[in-house]
Amino acid sequence: MANKLRPVSSVPHFAWLLLACALLLQLAWRWSQNNEAVRAQPLPAPPPLAAARLASLGDPLAMARGWLLYLQAFEDQPGVSLPWRSLDYDHLAGWLENGLALDPRSQYALVAASEVYAGVSDPLRTRRMLDFVARSFNDDPARRWPAMTQAALVAKHQLHDLPLALAYARQLRLQTAGLQVPAWVREMEAFILEDMDQLESAQIVLGGLIQDGQITDPHELAFLARRLDTLARKLSKNVQ
Repeated sequence: MANKLRPVSSVPHFAWLLLACALLLQLAWRWSQNNEAVRAQPLPAPPPLAAARLASLGDPLAMARGWLLYLQAFEDQPGVSLPWRSLDYDHLAGWLENGLALDPRSQYALVAASEVYAGVSDPLRTRRMLDFVARSFNDDPARRWPAMTQAALVAKHQLHDLPLALAYARQLRLQTAGLQVPAWVREMEAFILEDMDQLESAQIVLGGLIQDGQITDPHELAFLARRLDTLARKLSKNVQ
């Protein structure tokens, strides 16, 4: 004989209470999961370089690519997109430094630092990236002069820090002597000196470039000669 269905009213109240609690717990769990998904996680400190080399299993170039791809993807977390200025820039510099150490010939870390992460509207963070570029440039001027040039431009136009831009431009001139770089890279120092109204120093730099034979293109030499004439006229007006 089949059992008859019990009416809903016969279900004990404590059973309804248990069911309601279970539903509330389920909703709370789902809400907490969703809430965790949209909560941005801070950029951690990078693992030690020695550990990264060990984990690369003899292929540091592949490790460097994966390393920097992780860093690039970190900005887009599930449900949230991090603004660059919210990142810990000391940790960020550490990731970039280790990525560059794993693949010293790659330009990715330096380009990211000078053209992407330095573009934030936060002078302290921008300077942190420029410092990383400047220190890295000293190790390989022949490959890294483009990022250093960008760093000088950022210092001049974004930070409006002419002394810092001058220091970077001077490093470029001194450390790219004899290298295949565009003439204007070596001339940046003179142009910044002119912006700083240090006209005699600008004359000395341009004259030195011509005398040292670092500029050989006839059109460029003619341009520099005109610049020297302009500087001489400015100086004569200042004396009068």
